[in-house]
Amino acid sequence: MPAPASPATRTPPHIEPVPGTGFGLAYFSVPPVVSGQAVGGMVAGILAILVSLVVGCFGLAGAQQGWGPIVGGAFAVLSAALAMGAIGLGWFSVRQITRSVGRLAGRGMAISGIACGGVGLVLTVIALVLALLI
Repeated sequence: MPAPASPATRTPPHIEPVPGTGFGLAYFSVPPVVSGQAVGGMVAGILAILVSLVVGCFGLAGAQQGWGPIVGGAFAVLSAALAMGAIGLGWFSVRQITRSVGRLAGRGMAISGIACGGVGLVLTVIALVLALLI
């Protein structure tokens, strides 16, 4: 990404003179802002995947002793909450970015948050089912 020009060297794209005065209105272009919900959705999705791996590790490691499904289930609640949050934030931010008409950026992060949240939810369910079956 190129560095932004300093305010002294930036030229306004459009200047409209004010009639009867020596002044004018300058219309500057504003770069798009990254959506905070998109960033939050992506972070929550990545955390959902990481916690789902913890569900699998604890669930399978303690399955023979009997404590694995309990501990894995506790982490499964956390992972499912993170995954649902990632999916919700990602979906909300995709809609928000689409409606912003170029003022917001981060559509790729929002979509990756939805995808990571879905993967985290699926991995959590698989790990918990394996822990219960073993």
